[in-house]
Amino acid sequence: MPNSKSGKSGGFVDYDIKAKIWLEKNGEPVFGMGRFMLLKKIGTSGSISSAAKELGYSYKKAWSFINLMEKRFGFELVDKKIGGRYGGGSVLTEHAKKIMAEYEKLLEKEKTFLDDYHAQTPHLLQPSKH
Repeated sequence: MPNSKSGKSGGFVDYDIKAKIWLEKNGEPVFGMGRFMLLKKIGTSGSISSAAKELGYSYKKAWSFINLMEKRFGFELVDKKIGGRYGGGSVLTEHAKKIMAEYEKLLEKEKTFLDDYHAQTPHLLQPSKH
């Protein structure tokens, strides 16, 4: 798509269209990109502590997010094993994996919609010819 940096803009303004998608229940946020990333990191690392550290969250904040999601969804998302002599660990439940897969589908649809809309609307950003 032409932009003002290319010299082919014809007066177009550089812009991006952005959106955020999250799930709410009774007006309260339940799941969005931050919590998606937390679950994703837990899934790959097998550790709430490692996932929290990687995302710049405190361990307490990560636990808080997990507990809040589980409370609002009404089911367990992370199968937690307490640490100790043999170490702990965390595994995503099937519910968590399904929610994450559906959220990824939503993100793909969002991107497609925004890309299509962006491609069809450059004329809206041309300066008027008064």
